[in-house]
Amino acid sequence: MRQRARPNLRQRACRRWILAILLPLLLVLVSIYGIVHGAVSIPLQELMAVWMYGQESVYRTIVMDLRVPRVLVGLLVGACLAASGALLQGVMKNPLADPGIIGVSAGGGLAAMITMVILPQFSYLLPITAFAGSFITAIVIYVMAWERGAAPVKIVLAGVAVNALLGAFTNGIMVIFSDRVQAVLPWLSGGLNGRSWHHLEFMAPYAIIGLLLCLFAIQPANLLLLGDDSARLLGQRVELQRFMIIMLAALLAGTAVSVAGLVGFVGLVVPHMIRLLIGEDYRFLLPFSMLGGGVLVVFADTVARSWFDPIELPVGILLAVLGAPFFLYLLKRKGPVLS
Repeated sequence: MRQRARPNLRQRACRRWILAILLPLLLVLVSIYGIVHGAVSIPLQELMAVWMYGQESVYRTIVMDLRVPRVLVGLLVGACLAASGALLQGVMKNPLADPGIIGVSAGGGLAAMITMVILPQFSYLLPITAFAGSFITAIVIYVMAWERGAAPVKIVLAGVAVNALLGAFTNGIMVIFSDRVQAVLPWLSGGLNGRSWHHLEFMAPYAIIGLLLCLFAIQPANLLLLGDDSARLLGQRVELQRFMIIMLAALLAGTAVSVAGLVGFVGLVVPHMIRLLIGEDYRFLLPFSMLGGGVLVVFADTVARSWFDPIELPVGILLAVLGAPFFLYLLKRKGPVLS
């Protein structure tokens, strides 16, 4: 057994080094790709002129006012969703746990729907209401699952039930106010069209704080993987730590939903892809998932707005098309990934 384990450990260590080099490089490349590609393609020499000399031109307007804030928002959205999914899958011990499946994203979606359709005069509060909806939903799920403790299975089941209920309310609003939902549909599909420096300024503080707080979740998340009883024997306050990590995951998911709408599958697929390569250790799983989520969302958004010209698809639709087959592959794949 030891002879088998040693090569696996060496392979994982090697893969960690490869990912530590490859993911930041990919992040830079997809960011440049996202800036130069779109309805108007920007030559690299023009991009260099914008960066180095700051000369006024149409290209500078497109780069600085449209493409750069959109790419930065996409990076933060991907990092937040991937980190949220990785945390939820670990503390709930369920590979299907994801902000979109347990209802956290649906809470933000319902709050946004109410703001845009029923209270359009308060539409300027849309990011805040969506963020609050996700956060309150996470608290409701945890309270519903509580019975002398909140077991991971109960939290997942409560989340699925709340997700279905919130989906029913959202559909009901769309039926009752069918004449007002046209402008809401792209947001519900998830997208980054029109995201600006204003959206980046709103989400950046919450996203950065949430991503930094993940550093404090690494050790408890690793200990919870050992099982609740083992974690208690090691002196851990299991219920408190699980609650705090779920709230942190809700903070990250709510931040992403508040500016990008219902973008699915990032929190589900990216942590599994990273886990498949390097294992469960959250010291590496969390940062690599953040980088992978940012790469995936920016790349998918660039493809969604440039490959189907003149139509711009919402990035949420493209991610669902890409993510669903991969997840079905994981379900079929034999191995420890989904065990």
